Amino acid sequence: MKIKRIAVYCGSSVGDEEIFITQSLELINEMYKRGYGLVYGGGNVGIMGVIADEMLRLGGEVIGVIPKRLMDKEVGHTKLTQQIVVDSMHERKAKMFELCDACIALPGGIGTMEELFEAFTWSQLGFHYKPCGVLNINGFYQPLDNLLQHMVDHAFLKQDFKDMLLFNDHVDTMLNDLEAFEFPKSLKWS
Repeated sequence: MKIKRIAVYCGSSVGDEEIFITQSLELINEMYKRGYGLVYGGGNVGIMGVIADEMLRLGGEVIGVIPKRLMDKEVGHTKLTQQIVVDSMHERKAKMFELCDACIALPGGIGTMEELFEAFTWSQLGFHYKPCGVLNINGFYQPLDNLLQHMVDHAFLKQDFKDMLLFNDHVDTMLNDLEAFEFPKSLKWS
C-alpha cells in the first residue's frame, strides 16, 4: 500500500520532557522527506501545534480536522493547507481516518488514546486495513504495550491482533514498519 498521508494522534499539551517535542519534530521531518502529508486534530496548541507548524515550515501538506466547538474556543490552527471544521468528535475521528493511509500515536492523553484505540479496533473488526503505529518516545507507551500483552495473556485479545499495533522507539523504523505493513490474510474479514 502506498502511503500518501499519515494521521498523527497527539497531545494538546507538550508534556514534561523535551524529548517529546524533539522526537515529534523528527517524525515530521522524516514524513516530509518521504513525501507524506500530515492529517491531525487541527489545533494550534501542544504537540499538535508543534507538528503542524513544523510541517508548514517545511512546505508540506497539513490537513486539520477540528470540531466547531474547539475552533470557536480559538485553539484551531488558522494557517493550515486545509482546516476542516466538523460538528463532533465522532466526525473528527472518522474524517481524519478517511483522509489518511496510516496512523501514528505520539505521546498524549486520553484523547490520543481514544483516537488510537478506535482506529486499532476498526482494524480488528475488519473495517479497514490501514497500519496503526505507536511511537514509543522515551518508553512513554511501554505501559500500554504491557497492558495489551496482559489482555492477550488473559485471553481478551488475540496475539495476532496485538501484533498489528506497531510499537517502535525510532522514527525511521516506525515509518519503515508502516510502509512494509501487510494486514495478515488470516485476519481479514471476507
